[in-house]
Amino acid sequence: MRKILFLFLFSAQFVGAQITILDSISKYPVSYAAVSFGNGNGIFADDEGKFVFTEKLYPDIDSLFISALSYKDLNMNSNELIDTLYMVSQADELDEVTIEFKRNRKFKEEKLKPYLDDNYYNCWLPTIESEIAVYFPKTNLKDQEVSSVIFPIALESRDWKKRKRSNSEKKKFSTLFKVKFYENENGSPGKVLSYETIVFRATEINGDSFTLNVEDFNIYVPNNGLFVSLQVLGYTDQNGKLLPNKKYKEVQAKNGIVKIPTNFRPLLPFTSQLSEKRTFIKRVFINGNNWINFSKDKGFKSSLLDKGLFNYGIGIAYKTYKDE
Repeated sequence: MRKILFLFLFSAQFVGAQITILDSISKYPVSYAAVSFGNGNGIFADDEGKFVFTEKLYPDIDSLFISALSYKDLNMNSNELIDTLYMVSQADELDEVTIEFKRNRKFKEEKLKPYLDDNYYNCWLPTIESEIAVYFPKTNLKDQEVSSVIFPIALESRDWKKRKRSNSEKKKFSTLFKVKFYENENGSPGKVLSYETIVFRATEINGDSFTLNVEDFNIYVPNNGLFVSLQVLGYTDQNGKLLPNKKYKEVQAKNGIVKIPTNFRPLLPFTSQLSEKRTFIKRVFINGNNWINFSKDKGFKSSLLDKGLFNYGIGIAYKTYKDE
């Protein structure tokens, strides 16, 4: 009887802690909204707009800042949380979206290769509070459309001693990523080029890279190029459903407990084979923070920079359309 009562109370507590974010008009879920805690940490809602928040999980959080593409930001105190939150569409942003009509035009595909590397020490350790964006130029005066993006991922061997063997068994992971495309605004990521939600799930089965087809999103390359960004959302179950992930681990330091963001697999290999410093980093859970170029002169301290690894080695494929 005690066991049944405990399970009932636990279930009731969990349901009460689950919050859903909906569009105020359509009542559709706001998928993968960012829920910031105002201290540099945060979480994401899943594809159904749901996230879990309890005082036990986040005892030192008293306010939440919720944001999503094409919606007005939502700010509220943690003690005012209710089961369902509504976000209002940002009409002025939606008006800027340009709808491109597909035409049967002849094209030639051009591919800029990705840079692959399975060396653990040459990789960025992704955490959900950081978004990485890489610049790509327009390579032709003719119309160009992004057809696919190739994201390098590093696989780790289960047995460290066999890590250099291609046939060694790889550590398993199932991780959800969000992808965005940005305009080039004075050399940095600017406004988004698409308000569509673009996500993909990567596993060790994908090998050293994941190819994302984006033809359906009509991403045309501006004359001054564009940025492609990647952000880890967390681990998923075998069906691709985002799991409640622990976003930081607690480490005992001299001055007390220090919270360090949790690293998620797969790791992201950086490269020294690009002369330009094309990679930018953004701390997504710090409100109003700007994109910063990944380089020493911008204040970054990293073993990657010490080795001359300035860029995440994303590859991309363009459709270059012929004149009519």
